Amino acid sequence: MTDERIARYIEAAEHLRQGIYDVEIPVAPTDDVGRLGEALQALAHELDRRRAELQKLDQITARINAGLLLDDILDNVYEDFRSLIPYNRIGFSLIDETGGTVTARWARSDQPEIHLTRGYSAPLAGSSLQQIIETGEPRIINDLVAYLQAKPQSESTRLIVAEGMRSSLTCPLIVNGYPVGFMFFSSIHAGAYSEVHVDIFKRIARQLSVIVDKGYLVSELASRQAAIEAKNQELQRLNELKNSFLGMAAHDLRNPLSSIQLIASVLRDRTFPLSEEERTSLLDDIVKQTQHMVALLDDLLDVSRIEAGKLELRYSTLNVADFARQIVERQAQLATSKGTVVTLRRVDEGTLVADPTRLRQILDNLISNAVKYSPPGSTVWVDVCVERGGWRFAVQDQGPGITPEDRDRLFTEFGRLSARPTGGEKSFGLGLAITRRMVEAHGGLIDVDSTPGQGATFWVWLPAQPPT
Repeated sequence: MTDERIARYIEAAEHLRQGIYDVEIPVAPTDDVGRLGEALQALAHELDRRRAELQKLDQITARINAGLLLDDILDNVYEDFRSLIPYNRIGFSLIDETGGTVTARWARSDQPEIHLTRGYSAPLAGSSLQQIIETGEPRIINDLVAYLQAKPQSESTRLIVAEGMRSSLTCPLIVNGYPVGFMFFSSIHAGAYSEVHVDIFKRIARQLSVIVDKGYLVSELASRQAAIEAKNQELQRLNELKNSFLGMAAHDLRNPLSSIQLIASVLRDRTFPLSEEERTSLLDDIVKQTQHMVALLDDLLDVSRIEAGKLELRYSTLNVADFARQIVERQAQLATSKGTVVTLRRVDEGTLVADPTRLRQILDNLISNAVKYSPPGSTVWVDVCVERGGWRFAVQDQGPGITPEDRDRLFTEFGRLSARPTGGEKSFGLGLAITRRMVEAHGGLIDVDSTPGQGATFWVWLPAQPPT
């Protein structure tokens, strides 16, 4: 007599073949035929679970694939894959074009700290990752602490163990047969990946390989486009600066050249009666106008060198006190014609490694500016002291101070202020911009402390040793 359950099992098997997993399979009584029914029922449940799992994976990857940039895609992976894989951390690394190095590109974790961060790199050759690439199979480590004890030289394992991770799953990412990188899923629980079927990992790796490769290419294109746009903006800025140079030169060189031309015409005209004193005065004026033009051209050349990245510093060790005294003495002599006193109020003993020519230019600029904008008969104080592992140079004047509007224009090219020199001196609006660039080239800082109507203190801080 044929058991009627056999016919039901054949019908159920046909449904399973057609992808219909919700079938009723009788199992009682628990004889040999019943045990066959139990096995068929377990198969139906497993196939249904696999179907739901793969359907969920397809839904997730479709949504993730809608992203464009790599970081967005990886963020979506982190948010959506929890229904398929247990993890507290996901990392992503790329293999370089030579195939010799693996570099961490992205990581997210729900733990307080991430030690294995972007930029971490290690050779691929001879590593366990190379074995993963060669086999194309995901790797499961269910006890990272024990793995680290067995392989204490594994720096990457040490870092994620320090993050609190206790098990990991590594999926190779391979596109068109070419390895491009790895996805690392990690859990704070040991044994997190023991019961998960490796086939789903393979399917995830295949899906992610294509998606991540696409996102990487789009991100690279976006990055290059951004770099091109930044370069275009820089070229536009340099073009505008060039036009400003030309306008500045045309404007500020026209007047002294006109004066020199006029004086030369007068001196050349033998019929024009001139006393020796008048002739000397005209010649002195030529010298003054020439000095004015040379100063402007020097400033323009300095800005050009800085913008072209050709400002070279020649470092040497300076005795700061002797250096400061020499500069202040020279500036004090230049200020006597205006009745202004320049005094070195404080100077500490010690040495500084800097470019003496550029440092002299920095201090000359600050002191001459203080004299230029201070009323005749006032005092300019210079203080040089050790501060925060470096040197602070401060120049305090009794001028009009800096308004909030002028503060925004300080240290910029052609940033002329509302205040005017008190003795008719020339101002090109370049000195402070050049000074700022030279200070920054030394790895230093420059700023001003000022209250309108109460003078200003311009200060520079330089490290005792040049930046490496």
